[in-house]
Amino acid sequence: MSGDTTRSGAVHPPAAPDAGRSACAVPHQSPTPLGRLVATVERLRREVLEAQAAADGRALVELAKGILIGQLNCTPAAAARQLDVLCRESGTSRLELAADIVNQASRDQVSEIAAAFVAGTGTGTTTGTGGDDDPAGHATVSVRLRTAESGMLAAASDTQAVAESLLTNALGPLGAVAVAVWTAVPDGSLALAGHAGFPSREAVRWRHVPPGVSTVAGLALRERRLVTLSRLGRAGLPSIGHLQWPEGGRMAVPTGTGGRIHGVLEICWPQPLAPQPPQIERQVEALAELCARTMDAAPPGDPTTADAVLPDVAELIDLAEGLQDPAVVLTPVVDTEGRLTDFRIRHAGSRFVDPVGRPRSDVNGALLLEAYPMAAAENGLFDIIERVHATGEPFRAERMSLTALVDQIPLTSVADISVSRHGAAVLLIWRIEDETARLANLLQHAQRLGRIGGFEENLATGETTWNAQLYALHGLPATAPPVRLRELPGHAHPDDSAALGRFLRALLRHRRPSSVNFRLQRPDGITRHIRVVAEPVLDADQRLHAVRGAYQDISAQHWTEVALAATRDQLAHTEAESAERNRLALQLQHAIMPVTPPAVEAPGMRVAVRYRPAETESLVGGDWYDTVVLPSGLIMLSVGDVAGHGIEAATGMVVLRNALRGLAVTGAGPGQLLSWLNTVTHNLAKHVTATAVCGLYDPSTRVLRWARAGHLPPVLVRGGGAEAFPLIEGLLLGALPDVVYGEREVRLEPDDTLLMFTDGLVERRDSSVQDSLGHLVNAAAAGAGDLDARLDRLLAGSRSDTDDDTCVIGIQVG
Repeated sequence: MSGDTTRSGAVHPPAAPDAGRSACAVPHQSPTPLGRLVATVERLRREVLEAQAAADGRALVELAKGILIGQLNCTPAAAARQLDVLCRESGTSRLELAADIVNQASRDQVSEIAAAFVAGTGTGTTTGTGGDDDPAGHATVSVRLRTAESGMLAAASDTQAVAESLLTNALGPLGAVAVAVWTAVPDGSLALAGHAGFPSREAVRWRHVPPGVSTVAGLALRERRLVTLSRLGRAGLPSIGHLQWPEGGRMAVPTGTGGRIHGVLEICWPQPLAPQPPQIERQVEALAELCARTMDAAPPGDPTTADAVLPDVAELIDLAEGLQDPAVVLTPVVDTEGRLTDFRIRHAGSRFVDPVGRPRSDVNGALLLEAYPMAAAENGLFDIIERVHATGEPFRAERMSLTALVDQIPLTSVADISVSRHGAAVLLIWRIEDETARLANLLQHAQRLGRIGGFEENLATGETTWNAQLYALHGLPATAPPVRLRELPGHAHPDDSAALGRFLRALLRHRRPSSVNFRLQRPDGITRHIRVVAEPVLDADQRLHAVRGAYQDISAQHWTEVALAATRDQLAHTEAESAERNRLALQLQHAIMPVTPPAVEAPGMRVAVRYRPAETESLVGGDWYDTVVLPSGLIMLSVGDVAGHGIEAATGMVVLRNALRGLAVTGAGPGQLLSWLNTVTHNLAKHVTATAVCGLYDPSTRVLRWARAGHLPPVLVRGGGAEAFPLIEGLLLGALPDVVYGEREVRLEPDDTLLMFTDGLVERRDSSVQDSLGHLVNAAAAGAGDLDARLDRLLAGSRSDTDDDTCVIGIQVG
């Protein structure tokens, strides 16, 4: 046997470096006391592990001997000799042969998994380092599982020893470095029952996991299936040892028998875990089942006798009969392989009410899914009971819908459900909702939500009855005497006395139903707005016998109405102010920019203008145009648009139009005029930006010099065609303090028509500016007739959809 290997195939660390050097590395140097101590401790540790592995192996061999004794009817010595003969003839180790004998005799899940692994991989081994009984250096799957089983059964009462046997005999060869065995507590918490490979300090920190804490084991318990995490850190779930191996893989599988989950087996790998083949997952599930056998404290029984009476059922039946609510006692029904298939209705209490109306004698003793097949629906009653039976965590729900079959017709009832596990049985409290109780409950909630309190006052005896809500409305303790109707004026605001008087006269004197709103002044100093609705109750002789009614707290409604009234007043005032501002802006705009001004006759040209205001008065804009003959004989042509709407845009338009007209008398060119106008816009007209086109036309030479500030260029119509002027640089007005604007010259010919316009003529929300400008050019080229007809046609055919002001100027050269 090698020095660092056990007989079961588990690999252990080599001896400490000091021990190795003292033996052979430095022959002339005496070993240090510390080195001798480390070597001694390492040797003793190996011997202990080898002894444990040998003991587990011997247990498996002894189990095989016992099977041979029973089958051959021979003595123990003869069985040992027969086992040796079989080993020599088959060429296998004693452990492998013992595992094969046990598999053939047991035919359980372990043998099935070993056979499936061999069939799926073509080999029955996983790489490892064997001992004397494994000369080939391999430990078969069957040997590892059977050795782990024998070691676990030998230490069945010690979960810590079970965990160590699992890691040493079965999980270590798979590369695992640690294992934890958790016990599931019925309250939803987890307790660490055994562990191996984890530091003792880490185990102490994780000895108890409270309910509701998300861990790897908790995830497997909640989903009741094997959970594999390739990297623990990436999953974001804490667990024992997550600080030692944050990037390691994890497997967690519930451990249970007969449909009950006793706990969770969690396995830790130091490195990321690659996707595992189904054979490895089956091995882990088999180990979990072996682990569950050692954790099951229930007495052994024959799974085929599923209808046997369990010891704790009789006490649970007595408990169910002592409850005031209807109760049902259920016991699990398992198949020959220990899987849960159904629940038997052991007892239906005397107060039990069947949704279908059957007597409880028809339900007692029946299988749950036979009596209520609709319970098998997804996330239905059967799934709930199965989960409670598996985990022990109780379940409660109010107003749960239950469906039963009546003559093959689904009938749905509403019930309150409570399911809890007691030992191996399940207690189901199944209370069908009573219609009267349901309506009373609805009324109670309606009174609470509506802040309504009811009362009844007997006029003959003077007795007044209030419900709890009415005491709360009045701010009185439940022990205080109720306030009678005739006493209400003393608890109300003085200004409401007249209204209360009319209410009492109509109710008590005229015996008519009546209502009143008043301000209740409570003893705690709080004033509430209350509405009282009451009606008289007459006896057989038509005499007033009593008065019944209700109080409702309408304080929130009252203050909401006050706030709405104030808001309406404020809104009306704001609308009036807005309308007045729009009216002033419109008047200012029309005063300066008439809709159809008369044509301007200038030397060598004729100028016509069309102006269309916005359809909505609130969208009054800042479009402007101007044509003026300067002292130099030149003609200034300009069009512009101030951004925005309303009085600010209208006043900004006036400022810029007049400023440009005043600057033009200096004789400067159009580029300089726009530069100066930009300074005015930026410094004098605060918060205003605008676009503009300015041109100076010389009638003697028919040359037009023009410049633009962010505005669309003019369109020239000549002969049968039309085209827009090429764009020149020019930033919009008011954006920057100092801007230089370029100029260009165009020589006009007789009968040419020049169009200058604002963006309200062409702009569309669903088209680009270039497309809209192209449409205008085509429309201008197709037009004919005099200048006025051409402008009217362009304005009528405009495709703009922005509802903005529109201004178009036509200049016809003579």
